[in-house]
Amino acid sequence: MDIRVVGLITLAQAPWSFKFLWSPFMDRFVPPWLGRRRGWTAIAQVALFALGLLLAGVGNHPDTPWVIGALALAIAFAAATQDIAIDAYAVDVLRPAEQGVAAGARVAVYRAAMYIAGGLSITLAGKYSWPMVNASLAFLYLPLLFVTFKAPEPDEKLKPPASLKEAVWYPFLGFLSRHRALEILAFVVFYKLADNLAGALLRPFLVDMGYSDFDRGFALATVGLFATLIGTFIGGVVTTILGLGHSLWFFGFLQIVSNIGYILVSTSGVNRPLMYGAMGFETLTQGLGTGAFSVLLLRMTQKRFSATQYALFSSLFGLPRILSGPLTGFMVDAMGWTSFFWTSMIFGIPGMILLSRFVPLGVKEPDFEVLPAPQGMPLTRSMLALRAFIGGIVGFLFAAGFLALMAALKSMRAKPPAAFDPWTEFVRLLHPADIGGALTLASILIFGVIIGLFTAAIFAARSGAAANLELEQQP
Repeated sequence: MDIRVVGLITLAQAPWSFKFLWSPFMDRFVPPWLGRRRGWTAIAQVALFALGLLLAGVGNHPDTPWVIGALALAIAFAAATQDIAIDAYAVDVLRPAEQGVAAGARVAVYRAAMYIAGGLSITLAGKYSWPMVNASLAFLYLPLLFVTFKAPEPDEKLKPPASLKEAVWYPFLGFLSRHRALEILAFVVFYKLADNLAGALLRPFLVDMGYSDFDRGFALATVGLFATLIGTFIGGVVTTILGLGHSLWFFGFLQIVSNIGYILVSTSGVNRPLMYGAMGFETLTQGLGTGAFSVLLLRMTQKRFSATQYALFSSLFGLPRILSGPLTGFMVDAMGWTSFFWTSMIFGIPGMILLSRFVPLGVKEPDFEVLPAPQGMPLTRSMLALRAFIGGIVGFLFAAGFLALMAALKSMRAKPPAAFDPWTEFVRLLHPADIGGALTLASILIFGVIIGLFTAAIFAARSGAAANLELEQQP
């Protein structure tokens, strides 16, 4: 098959990046069976079963790549929908004492399933056929439907939003009415930034250090995988014992200092025990921090809007992973591996400073309280619209400027002595020449819309618009 077609089919993973766009529909509308969360889960699983069988039917037809691509996109949409429903269900059904263990187990099992299912599917397809593998995967959803049917309903019955407007707008307003909401959002972005920077280009790092294919494969697929799974599960369990506040501090500190192992690897030549130990410790602390962080996301999410809020939070959580790749490449090119790993530890400090703002050192369980509604007249719709427009423009220009800057630096480095010309790259972003460029521009526009909504919600929450909202208090 044409490699260009294969590249385009990889765009089928896009629904996971934009799942927050349709999550308000899942907060607003209740299926006629199994309730708001289990009902949507069941619908997604039935869709995955049917689409898996359809994919099996074209598994031996490489002459139908666009049919396969369309089915892959539909499967990704149904799978992302199932993720939204299950995340919201976890927020609704878990009691505080259960959140730590459940959060650690959910992430650990999910990651294990990705590795096992991906590798096992390719192995079985090589021995048998892709139609057999895809049909088998489809039939796995039948017992999962039984699990969904038997799963318990949440103790607390909450009324869904009365309109789609409420489902889209109130999740923003509800979160931003919390004490120190903006600092919490910044913390969500920065808490794991140092960790993401260290792990962004591990494969090229090991290549540059002289390690063989076997060494890299064993380190990443065995040592790193098991350390991450164990760390994530233990992180959730320990969070229940130590408390969320203590765990965020302890694991955050471990995440930062774990990069010291890579500093030693960068200065020692080929030393396999040291490299395996450094990777094991770094990925273990990464998993510990993820376990505690998953509990934080559960605690911050309001149950009435759990589908939309959790989808937004998880998207923000993934933002550092997206930004760390290009940033790491330029930093390593400029300063080398050893200096880069020292510098990456500095990037962990802002997250800890922000943590101290809403979880002071020594506090076991943070209280994500909703602020009392301020006195005074709320802003009018036209005033909010103006602020949203200005915020959206700023967000759009920031995202486009950042991408143009990265593209200009890449061009300058790839073709020396080319001039540093971010303006040309900025214009090129606004006039895409292919599908990839169009999708990039669409992503920037969506980012601008989100920033605009956040801007309006910030002003609304701070001006008294939350006065008439029945926003629940989180325990």
